[in-house]
Amino acid sequence: METTFENEKNTLNSESNKQHSVLNSKPTSAFVSAAWSALFIGMTAFCIGLWNASMLLNEKGYYFTILLFGLFSVISVQKSVRDRQEGIEVTDIYYSISWFTTIASILLLIVGLWNADLTLSEKGFYGMAFTLSMFAAVTVQKNTRDLKLYQKVK
Repeated sequence: METTFENEKNTLNSESNKQHSVLNSKPTSAFVSAAWSALFIGMTAFCIGLWNASMLLNEKGYYFTILLFGLFSVISVQKSVRDRQEGIEVTDIYYSISWFTTIASILLLIVGLWNADLTLSEKGFYGMAFTLSMFAAVTVQKNTRDLKLYQKVK
């Protein structure tokens, strides 16, 4: 049986280990810069591709909306997964909706590109720019949260 002193000691050690872990997990400035650059490059490339595309304005709007929808969805997934990991309560419905919208945005892009009158290289370009943007958005969100936690503990 542990005494009150041992319980307090274990709690302090646990907090100390948590702070040490947080201080060691600070993302480097190079990684943060790379993530922001990838997000900017992916979004810019996607938008420049849309601007120069010979498709109707409503088609351009469709793809631009899917980009925004996808970016918001992956950020929401990253936040809800991280909240659960850190013991912050996230309702099952919000968690499920964030995953559903992420998958829906990817499927909407695939269906749109599948049926588009574009060359295969253009379809690949939009797919890769979208994928780069989505991954970078998750990474930027993670870095932002890690830096905020680092500043809070420091």
